[in-house]
Amino acid sequence: MTTAFLPSALSPSRASDFLQCPLLFRFRTIDRLPEAPSAAALRGTLVHACLERLYELPAESRTPRNALGLVDPQWRKLRERKPELEELFADEAERDTWLESARALVQRYFDLENPAALEPRDREMRMDVSLPTGLKLRGYVDRLDVTPSGQIRIVDYKTGKSPHPRFEDKARFQIFFYAVMIWRDLGVVPTRLQLVYLGGDGAVRWYDPTEDELRAAETEISDVWAQIEAAGRAGVWEPRKSKLCGWCEHQALCPEFGGTPPPLPVRSPAATDPAPGPGPSPEA
Repeated sequence: MTTAFLPSALSPSRASDFLQCPLLFRFRTIDRLPEAPSAAALRGTLVHACLERLYELPAESRTPRNALGLVDPQWRKLRERKPELEELFADEAERDTWLESARALVQRYFDLENPAALEPRDREMRMDVSLPTGLKLRGYVDRLDVTPSGQIRIVDYKTGKSPHPRFEDKARFQIFFYAVMIWRDLGVVPTRLQLVYLGGDGAVRWYDPTEDELRAAETEISDVWAQIEAAGRAGVWEPRKSKLCGWCEHQALCPEFGGTPPPLPVRSPAATDPAPGPGPSPEA
């Protein structure tokens, strides 16, 4: 039986993949199967880029008009890096409608926060942190605010609509993942964890964590990694069927849909896993 070479660090997105479906984790992290870009994911990347650049402007210039003026230049930059992105759209009309939907999300941001009153410490901040157990965590924080008194707020932009409170587990897990990284890196419990949902009618959800809650989150993260290691040792990555299967590109390889996963890849133990890039998953 082949033992999988696991990533050297765990990110919030890959941990969420495993919780959703261990086989999906395998396909994305071990097999590294290609996935076609989606217009929804690309819109999330574009909106995140605009909000990041917004805070490069002087406070008095952080207006809706100037923010909307960032959409076209950031789209050009994305397209210059990956010209094939144009192929996502059937024609110019479809692309223009998509760009308008991105502008609507940027516009809605101003209903939820006042960027002229904020001075973030960091934006799209890459973090590499080791837990006391030795487990390495990696990820990007959309925005980190620090007050003069040292209070910390972690902000995560979501371009989808806010979920019903019963279905917030994924978003809560991810932002607590970031909080654990900040806590272990800076030695300070973040004062607030804030989810800014730009889709739908727009909403802001937040948590004010305690140290005990962060310890519990750290234990949960470590437990997820222990399950990943166990699956890697056994070479068994069980599919977990759910409503989210409808969005999965790998149904043809999934036993739940009559498919057969490919043999586990043989990779040198020295091979490194690709670092997670900034930006969201589809409608994050």
